Amino acid sequence: MTNEIRALAERIDTLETRLAYQDDTIETLNQTITAQWKQIDMLTRKITELGERLQDAEASAPGPANEPPPHY
Repeated sequence: MTNEIRALAERIDTLETRLAYQDDTIETLNQTITAQWKQIDMLTRKITELGERLQDAEASAPGPANEPPPHY
């Protein structure tokens, strides 16, 4: 019976070790995903800002872009 208990204790130790590594990996992945979402949010805001600036620049540009040159 002691061999069975020892074998079960070894299995439990192995499972606890694997669980500890999995918890560490999950936490690392969570931190990475959080950092990526922050960067995605920042880049999305920047693209929106640049789009607005482009629209403002196009609205204040003189004359239509397809206007023929004056010598026609």
